[in-house]
Order: sequence, then structure tokens, then C-alpha cells
Amino acid sequence: MDEEVIKGPGFDPIADEFSNYEEYLDNQITATDMFYLEDVELARQLVELGIRGNGEVIRREDFAQRKEAAEQARQARLNKKPKKLASQGKAVDDCPLLQALKDREEAVRNGKLTTIVFIRDRNSKAQEVSGYIDFGYRLKTENMEPYFERKKRLMPRPTDLSFYNWETQMSTSNPTPNFQVIADNEAGLLFKNKRDRKVINVDPRARPGDNSTRTELGTQEYMQVVIYDHVTRRRT
Repeated sequence: MDEEVIKGPGFDPIADEFSNYEEYLDNQITATDMFYLEDVELARQLVELGIRGNGEVIRREDFAQRKEAAEQARQARLNKKPKKLASQGKAVDDCPLLQALKDREEAVRNGKLTTIVFIRDRNSKAQEVSGYIDFGYRLKTENMEPYFERKKRLMPRPTDLSFYNWETQMSTSNPTPNFQVIADNEAGLLFKNKRDRKVINVDPRARPGDNSTRTELGTQEYMQVVIYDHVTRRRT
């Protein structure tokens, strides 16, 4: 483990060095103490009482509190450590969709960008399906590495933001932590960003909306791929 992760803010050298209170006491027992006392438990008691030892002794309950605080600080530092990107080290420049997702992954993960991916293609049953995928939600709920490794193929699902099977006419829509789905009779399908409340219009004949862009990808791997990017800003 990286030393900077271990010895960051909240690092406690005593709590880190000794795994339990007995080890802490043992560290203050000298060879001379053991020569005269001949009993490690008695020596520990004398150190704990302050009769023996190398200075002021931390009380047992204080040591336990310091250990707990040090562990909480360590976990907090680990949680702040940047997660490895699913696309990291993956050569995907020959696949326009995977390359586009790779270019956006870090910004989506850190909350600066939300991305909706529209895919239209045939499923494993040769049925034409289409749907809108919340890329950020997929990153949080699924291991995306197999997609960047070409072991799995990214396709819309009934659990995504929106899904439609053109053969069975099955249609579903689902909100995610990032977007609310709005089915408007006049404007068509809309997605409202839950962070800044801005609406993304996926109608190709309309503007996508404030702080949003629409990018259609030229690809041989799918019938159609469109990416909607929205730069997120907190409401003031």
C-alpha cells in the first residue's frame, strides 16, 4: 500500500505501530523490569499504572479510541483514492463508441459530465432494439471493463433510461440517479438532469438543450449511435 495513503491526514503513529494495547505496554517494559519482576502481566500492570515505563502512559480506553479514529481516517483516505478507470490501458481507437466512452469516463466518474448513449442495433435474436443508456449509472452499477476488452457488447436493456424492441413493441423507461425520464406528447422523449434540472431533448431536429451537445458517431459496429453530453452545474 502506498505510504502516502497510510500516512496521510489523521495518521496516528502509536495507533499504527501497535495492533493492541498489550503491545503498546510491552514496548515500555525493559529487560531490567523483566529481570526483577519475572512476570510480564505484572510488568504490564505497573506500566499501565505509571509506576514503570518511559513517560506518560496512554490509558486503555484512550488507546482504543485512537485506534478507532485512526482506522476511520485510513478508510477515508482510501475512499478518496482515485478509482482505476475501466477503460485504462485498453486499446479501443478502432471502435468509435468505445473510444468515445473512454474519452468521457473520467469526467463522468468525477461528476463533471453526464452522458446518455443512444444505441440502435439488432440483439442476439436478430430483433431490432434501441435505447438510451445512462453511462454514469452503468459505470456505478456494472463492471465496464469487459466492454472495453471486447468481451461484452454494449447494448440497451429494459432497465436502462429508455428501451424499445421494434419487433415485440416492448417499451420501458426508468429514472436513474442522474436523470428523470419525461414522456412529452409534443416534444417527444426528454431527460431531466437531476443535478441542475436542465432538460436534454433527444429529438435530432431540436437543440439538445443548455450545456448539452449531440454527437452522432460513424460506426460499422452498430446501426446507429448518438451520444448526448451534458456539462453538469449545481443549482444556485
